[in-house]
Amino acid sequence: MFCTGFKSDMTGGKAVALEAWCRAAGQAYTRFDYQGHGRSSGTFEEGTIGVWLADALAVLDGATEGPQVVVGSSMGGWMASLLATARPERVAGLVCIASAVDFTEVLMWNRFPDEIRHQIEAEGVWYRPSEYDPEPYPITRRLIEEGRDHLLLPGPIAFDGPVRLLHGMLDDGVPWQHSLKIAEAMRSDDVEIILIKDGDHRLSRDADIERLCMVAGEVIQGLA
Repeated sequence: MFCTGFKSDMTGGKAVALEAWCRAAGQAYTRFDYQGHGRSSGTFEEGTIGVWLADALAVLDGATEGPQVVVGSSMGGWMASLLATARPERVAGLVCIASAVDFTEVLMWNRFPDEIRHQIEAEGVWYRPSEYDPEPYPITRRLIEEGRDHLLLPGPIAFDGPVRLLHGMLDDGVPWQHSLKIAEAMRSDDVEIILIKDGDHRLSRDADIERLCMVAGEVIQGLA
């Protein structure tokens, strides 16, 4: 099961490539769009971590069967970790790319200068420029405040299965050191961090995707 990132959708390169790999391996696979993303209904600005987590739980509960290895990219890594703690009997393993656990607080609110915080508090939204999209991303007060209900750090994150954290060391959105904090917070002892020295946030080059599929395959085989 693949969980996409913030403002990303299930037609992205990693999601589609992983599906192709699963098809070739005879492995069941599920990808989906959160509300306000891709082909799903709703508006992005109305979304929160809780809303998107409810979507992910609905897909896990209603569209999959048996133990799942959840692959999460960026925000999807937070979603994957939340799924693992909410459904420990269903989530068998995690593979996360540039996992952005707690990003609304740690990587947004704590880093915003006072003027942006004041704008969010006073106006309810700030439009953040994006290098990935010509349109800025709305960062709402509701997103920030509701996100605090789902914070996982400093842990412990109550998951005991295998965890693999892939992270590019040139990531300027989610510092690679963030994966160290996630690894430390995981209750599981079966945690590995894979650092890609020349990798960026997306890790969507052919070699990056090949590595992702290889790691996912190793986790699946280890659970068999």
